[in-house]
Amino acid sequence: MVIDFLSNHPSYIKEVASMIYKEFVENTSSEMTFEETLIFFSQTKKDGFPLTLIALEGEECLGTVSIVENDLKTQDVYKPWLASLYIKPQYRSRGVGQSLIIEVLKVAKNLGYQELYLKTETASDYYQSRGWNLVRKGLDNNDKKVDIFKMIL
Repeated sequence: MVIDFLSNHPSYIKEVASMIYKEFVENTSSEMTFEETLIFFSQTKKDGFPLTLIALEGEECLGTVSIVENDLKTQDVYKPWLASLYIKPQYRSRGVGQSLIIEVLKVAKNLGYQELYLKTETASDYYQSRGWNLVRKGLDNNDKKVDIFKMIL
């Protein structure tokens, strides 16, 4: 498995946008369109935000993760954020997510950050078991309960 910047592999932009749109946008109250999601991933960078990594095995994209400046408007004092960690179902429980997280932590540190944040509605145990520290419980941009975590880099 290789983890690399999505910007180095533009042929995967539409696939990544589709995965993230279906998982994190389509079934929410977000008004973001698929076209806007596609534009977002078309603009990811290597040295600034937004930044997206993908896990590749051969020609197959296994999953993705991003770093964004802010992933929770109600908590704009926390920056930057791990966002949109998604692993295709058939590749879960193989360490792909953990590998993406490890790499995204390295990238954030290399960009000069000392901490990285994330929010989750359902995966608090997953992140706590991997060393993330609960900062607070709060509400997301749609007033849903979320846990906010921090990792010191």
